[in-house]
Amino acid sequence: MRSTVVDIGDVRAARGETRRHAGRCNHLNQVFDKDERRVWCTDCESEVEPFDAYLKLVENMTGAVEKLKRREQAVKEAESFQARSRAVKALDQVWRSKNMTPLCPCCDKGLLPEDFANGVQSQMDRNLARKMRRRGDA
Repeated sequence: MRSTVVDIGDVRAARGETRRHAGRCNHLNQVFDKDERRVWCTDCESEVEPFDAYLKLVENMTGAVEKLKRREQAVKEAESFQARSRAVKALDQVWRSKNMTPLCPCCDKGLLPEDFANGVQSQMDRNLARKMRRRGDA
C-alpha cells in the first residue's frame, strides 16, 4: 500500500485560507510592491509591517557582512600560510644546491641546515623582530 504525502499548506489554500498562519510565519519570502507601496509575505499571504520588513533586511545584510568578514579572515590566514610555505621552499632550494647556503638578512652569516636539525632552539616574537629590523637593532 502506498501512502500519499499531503502538504498542509495546499489543503489550507484549497479551503481559501492562507498557506501558513501569520503568527507562525517568519516572513522569509517577502514581496515589495512599488506601485502599491506595500510589503507582503508570499508564505502566509499577509501584509508585513514596514519596520519588520526593514528588520529582516538588516538581519540578512548583517549576516552577509559577517560571512564576508569570516571569509576574509580565512583568506588572510591562507595567504600567510602560503608565504611561510614559499619561504621554506626557497630556503630548501638553496640548501639542496651543492655549495650554497642562505644568508641571515640581519648579520649576513650563513644559515646551515644542521643549525635547525634538532628543531628551533630559540624563538622571538615576530612583531618584535620586525620592529627591531626597522630600527636597525637586529
